[in-house]
Amino acid sequence: MSESSVWQSLAEVAFTQRWVDVDGVRTRVVEAGPADGVPVVLLHGTGGHWETFATALGPLCERYRCVAFDMVGNGFSDKPDQPYEVPLYVDHVLGVMRELGVDRAHFIGMSLGAWVAARIAVSHPERMRRLVLMSPAGLVATQSNMARIRAERTKAVQNPEWDSIKAMFEHLIAREERRLPDLIALRQMIYRRDDTRATIDHLLALQDPEIRPRNLLDVGEWESIKAPTLVVASGADHGEYQTTARKVASLIPGAEVLEMPEVRHWPHFEDPETFNPAALAFLGRDDAE
Repeated sequence: MSESSVWQSLAEVAFTQRWVDVDGVRTRVVEAGPADGVPVVLLHGTGGHWETFATALGPLCERYRCVAFDMVGNGFSDKPDQPYEVPLYVDHVLGVMRELGVDRAHFIGMSLGAWVAARIAVSHPERMRRLVLMSPAGLVATQSNMARIRAERTKAVQNPEWDSIKAMFEHLIAREERRLPDLIALRQMIYRRDDTRATIDHLLALQDPEIRPRNLLDVGEWESIKAPTLVVASGADHGEYQTTARKVASLIPGAEVLEMPEVRHWPHFEDPETFNPAALAFLGRDDAE
C-alpha cells in the first residue's frame, strides 16, 4: 500500500462527522454506510481517535452501518475530571449507542477498545452480535508494560513535538511508511490541547498498578463470552499483547484466530488488505445465520 495520507482511504467514502451529547460528554462521532444496515461499532485504543479506523471504514460501510467515535477522555471528545476506568468507557459506549438508536451491533475493538468491547460482551451480551479483538488488553497487569506506556505517553504530551509523537508510533506500526504524517499530526493536535494536558493522568489510570487489576476480566469472564469472536494475532506486537491475544482466544469458546505475523499494534491499519476481507467474511457469517 502506498498511501501517504488517511484521505487516500477516505476520499471516496461518504461519511458524516458530528458531535453528540452523551450524558453531558460532547462526543465526536462518525457514521458511514446504510442507515438501516447492521451496525458495527469501532473502538480505538488509549489516546486514540476515530481516524484509527480510516482504512477500514470504506470497505465496512459498503455493507454495514459503521459507528466510530472518540471515546470519553480521548481524541476531540470531552475529558471529564475523573480517572478513565473501564466502567466509564462502557457507559460511554452504551450511551453513544443509545443516542444513535443502536440496540445491538458487531464490535471491532483495538487494545483498550478490545478490552471495553470484551467487558460489554460479558456484562451486556444482549448488545453484542460478533466481536473482533485486535491487540487485546484486559487479562493481565504487567508492571513493565504499564510503566512503558505511562512514560511514553506522558513524555509525548509534555513535549508534543513532531519527533516525540512520531517515535510513539514506532510501537504501534511496524512499517515506517505506514506511520502516516496525518496520524502524527492528528495525535500532535490532540496532545497539544489544554484538556489533554490537564487530564493525561486520568487517561493513563489503567496503567496504574493499583487501578488496573480491578478493571481486568478474570478467566471465568473471558470464558463466559458467548459472542462469536475473531482474535487478531499481531506477530510483531509487544509480547504482552501477543500473549494476551492467544490466551483470550483459548478462553473464549469457539474463538477464531487471524494470524498477521508482520504487523504491530494496529493490524487493521498496517495491513488493511489482510484485515478488511477477513473481518468482512467473519461478520458476514452473522448475516447468513
